[in-house]
Amino acid sequence: MAVPRITKVFAAVNLGSFRTSAMIAGLSETGEMVVLGSGHRASQGIKRGYVTDMQAATHSVRDAIERAEKMANASVQSVWIGCSGAGLASTTAKVEVEIGGRRIEQDDIEHLLVAGREVIQPDGRTVLHAQPAHYTLDGAHGVPNPKGLHAERLAVDIHVMLADGAPVRNIKETVENAHLRVEAVVGSPVATGHACLTPEERELGVALVEFGAEVTTVSVYAAGMLLGMQVIPFGSGDITDSIASAFGIRRYQAERLKCMSGSAIASPADHREMIPVNAPGDPDGGPIARHADDKNRIPRAELISVITQQLGHFTEEVGKSLKAMGFTGQRGQQVVLTGGGAQLPGLADYAQSALGRPVRIGAPPTMLGLPPGHATPSSSTLVGLVLYAAADPVDIRAVGPRWNPETPYSGLGLVNRVWKAVKEYF
Repeated sequence: MAVPRITKVFAAVNLGSFRTSAMIAGLSETGEMVVLGSGHRASQGIKRGYVTDMQAATHSVRDAIERAEKMANASVQSVWIGCSGAGLASTTAKVEVEIGGRRIEQDDIEHLLVAGREVIQPDGRTVLHAQPAHYTLDGAHGVPNPKGLHAERLAVDIHVMLADGAPVRNIKETVENAHLRVEAVVGSPVATGHACLTPEERELGVALVEFGAEVTTVSVYAAGMLLGMQVIPFGSGDITDSIASAFGIRRYQAERLKCMSGSAIASPADHREMIPVNAPGDPDGGPIARHADDKNRIPRAELISVITQQLGHFTEEVGKSLKAMGFTGQRGQQVVLTGGGAQLPGLADYAQSALGRPVRIGAPPTMLGLPPGHATPSSSTLVGLVLYAAADPVDIRAVGPRWNPETPYSGLGLVNRVWKAVKEYF
């Protein structure tokens, strides 16, 4: 199958606590996203979404992007990067202007967005995004593009993503030290939402839970936009650590046990099933696990008991976050779980029972060139970054005012306005 001609290329890097990933994708002339190359390597210098060793983190970024470039047979100079730590917070703001019943033009929309800058209150924090979510015409909500419509009043809801300044600067400098230009730092809930949620889910109301290695982000969407989010300093790596501690084994052995034999749901046969702690080819025998038999095997039931104990803490914290953001009653129904931790077998059923809401596992959409091994919840943020970049979202901070709000239409501006009206109606 011939690869369609690529018109624009996007590159993304996601600095996770467990894995640093890079992806290069292109937008074809038919509007289809094509994955050209991807690269992954174990993260270094990242702890719970924060840079703790810039030199080591830069090495991880450089290695991941070089692997993606080699696969894509192309080099990139700039990237979009994801951020899951840095004290992320989300808020919304609303601004409204008088239109007077006439037809809305592009100048009116730009005037509204420029006025929206005044309502952003960062309180000393860094603004990652300040984007118009949807417009309102005379009380009619959910207008995607008001240009050409008539209205008395035009309003817009603006979604603002905030972060602590110093951690964001550390992330940017880490990537820049790898000889890459940073196009933008994108909050992971925004990127992941692009990959895992449908427009209908975002409109009806949905909670997106990204279960990462060391950080879990809980975000709530409604009326088509992200309304709030909270970060929980807990991830699937904490489950691995609990397994290692409970059985007195090494972390890599605990991770393998969790991935190969772990589950969120117990079964009656678990007590009879003995699973080996060591795998064929291990460099040494390693320690004998607690409660193991003479062949260094442990009951699967004990492994699952450790996992479910940690999942109980996880779902409790998620439930508290959802309640704090008002995701309750009829408004709070669907929950979407994604991230590397969401690949644990039986997690959707466990979370559905614990949270009392329908839960599904979210994965990125199928794209040409995306390897099946990467079309998993662990790649949701990375795929979402390239989709977000290709969507070319409007940021009100980048909108240039074409006219000064301080002065009304007069002189040449008035003549141009009248000339436009004459052409439009005659």
